[in-house]
Amino acid sequence: MALFASEQIKLLAESGWNTCDSVREGVERAGLPLPTAAYLKRTVDASQWERAERAVEALREHFKGARFADETVFGVLLVPDPDKLDTRGAVDPAMRADQTGKTGKGAVDVVDRALPAGRLAVPPGTDWTPVATVTGPTGLHFGSFDDITAADAAAFTVDGVDTRELMVRQIWGARVLQSGSELPDCEVGGGWTFTLFPGEPQVDGKAASGTVLHDKVRFRLGRSDRGIAVVRVSPALVPA
Repeated sequence: MALFASEQIKLLAESGWNTCDSVREGVERAGLPLPTAAYLKRTVDASQWERAERAVEALREHFKGARFADETVFGVLLVPDPDKLDTRGAVDPAMRADQTGKTGKGAVDVVDRALPAGRLAVPPGTDWTPVATVTGPTGLHFGSFDDITAADAAAFTVDGVDTRELMVRQIWGARVLQSGSELPDCEVGGGWTFTLFPGEPQVDGKAASGTVLHDKVRFRLGRSDRGIAVVRVSPALVPA
């Protein structure tokens, strides 16, 4: 097995999907197979890992000059079948118990009531879809939602794909779960950020974003012109 595949399988087998008890139990309740090392070796073939590696390397190369690129970790994210586990918004509060340390009502995700269902970058039909994207705690900085959506497409196009179209809540929500108890965009440790979703339309002139703040996973709406350094994006590719 190629080095990239071996490294990613190890990381995924040790990710929140398998090692964070509340997340793992939620995956099982959703009727999904656990993405263990044995499962990934059995269901993801060599050509898929090769495509994923090319996608990850293409993202790293294209965005190497972006602000905070030296802090951004790219890798493989597993996105679950949205018909079984929809990550575009709130999940079963029980899944958060070992992520945030909260249970019951205290673990309920915060979702702005004005948000629509959200776009699906990964459609139903496949239990787990590997996506090349940011897998570390923080993403890249390109300014505000307005700055990003107004930018020339070439700045975000990788392998013929405008990666802004894949900057959506579904992918970020899966990243939060995969991260287990080491949550992204979280104020714990002093590195609070929030991730914008330029792939989602504005709602009454406001931009959607995701963050983890005060032990709550939050899907929010806010000013579309806010471009301070804590505003981040996570480019993604679904390997063809």
